[in-house]
Amino acid sequence: MNGKREFGDYQTPEHFSLTICQYLKNVRNIHPTIVVEPTCGVGSFLKSSKIFGASEIIGIEVNPEYCEICKETIFDSRVHIINADIFSFDLGTLLKDKEHVLIIGNPPWVNNSTLSILNSDNLPLKVNFKCLKGMDAITGASNFDICEYIILQLITSMYDTNTTIAMLCKTSVARNVFLEMKRTHIDFSSCDIYEFNANKVFGINANACLLVIELRRNAISGDVCNVYSFDKPQEKKSSFGYVDGNFYSNTMQKADDFSGECCFEWRQGVKHDCSKVMELTVNGSVLTNGMEEIVDIESNYIFPLVKSSMFKSPVINSFNKFVIVTQKKVREDTSHIEVDAPKTWNYLKSHEETFSKRKSSIYKGAPNFSMFGVGDYSYASYKVGVSGFYKRPLFSVLVSESRKPVMTDDTSYFICFPSYDMAYTAMVILNSERVQNFLMTIAFLDAKRPFTKKVLGRIDFRKILKSVSFDELTVTEARLGLLKYLNENMLHEFKLLPELSQSTLPSV
Repeated sequence: MNGKREFGDYQTPEHFSLTICQYLKNVRNIHPTIVVEPTCGVGSFLKSSKIFGASEIIGIEVNPEYCEICKETIFDSRVHIINADIFSFDLGTLLKDKEHVLIIGNPPWVNNSTLSILNSDNLPLKVNFKCLKGMDAITGASNFDICEYIILQLITSMYDTNTTIAMLCKTSVARNVFLEMKRTHIDFSSCDIYEFNANKVFGINANACLLVIELRRNAISGDVCNVYSFDKPQEKKSSFGYVDGNFYSNTMQKADDFSGECCFEWRQGVKHDCSKVMELTVNGSVLTNGMEEIVDIESNYIFPLVKSSMFKSPVINSFNKFVIVTQKKVREDTSHIEVDAPKTWNYLKSHEETFSKRKSSIYKGAPNFSMFGVGDYSYASYKVGVSGFYKRPLFSVLVSESRKPVMTDDTSYFICFPSYDMAYTAMVILNSERVQNFLMTIAFLDAKRPFTKKVLGRIDFRKILKSVSFDELTVTEARLGLLKYLNENMLHEFKLLPELSQSTLPSV
């Protein structure tokens, strides 16, 4: 048992649960005949829900100790406590033929990978519930929040009923729930988010909200989710959702429509999960690893490395970090390194135990010292990269003086070009003011990683080149603190790249 951490346990203060119930009753005019809290804990929402005047109040809780606390502290014949696991509980049968249902609560704020690390039994059946494909189904993209899983399970159980769902959760979870309802064509009359200060309520640093969804039979589901502050619930702060079929993080912010399909494929950097061995730092005239060992190996498999935190200038061409790259494509045999670079092989073999401790399933059955995020693209000499973490992205040309390919880590993304001039032109385009403003409308800046491959893949260079002028790009170049280098011929040559269709572009 790992205590509260195992259950993602942040009990709701009674004053806050009461404030929420009062808002739902008095402002949202929600008057349920039955209230259900699917993960009731010690019963804060059960107690507060009594103000609705419902004929039944049902609490479901997996922890038997919490069930006893509820029974000992809540004296009301309408309240019933069920000791059960919500992951396997048949809520649909319990609420069959019930009208005006309110499902309210605060599900666990923890993800499935954390519970797996803790060897917890408090996990749902492991299914690919978002229908992810390929590597996404077995890597980080398939890591999901338990709270999100529970809310979606509730929606699935009640999708064809008149039910209101009001749940405390991380804001990122609320957004994912909205997206999943749209993807699976769930009927709902409204979906709203009310942000609150989680540090003040729970003592944790997280972007959090009350998510309120009104499921209605045969409703025409809206394309937008409105965002409010819980302190001022009647003043809309922003909204996100779909406009003309495209998804925007802020539909109220005005920006150029550069949304489409990027003609250059954004790639993620190398993934090895063994940084102390694979990543090297220049100390004077020697290389050292993360354990401060001097590393004396052949240069064949050593490449300049730009980590996410290093994207600080528009052109990066000097390096003090390097990475050992063992493959040219995923699952390529690595045994030839023993012959090609015996010192490198012996170094890797000396740290074999460290490699064996890598937990990700992607390494299972793979050759010794395997990596992911490698392919022909990794070895391009000219790249434009960006950190996934920055709130305002700075796109950088990545090039070494020796033209040895520059690698990035797996929290960064890049596109490849045939020459320095073409990479430089792309960098200036991506850093231009109007492109940056567009990016602010498609990325969630409060997300842990605002700029992902999916977000970047929406940058339509064809649309940009129709709209952004050469003069605007020279202004961008100056704003970036660069000496004048871009010229009109470079822009013309950029438009002639095979990825760009000339039929859709204006002449210079």
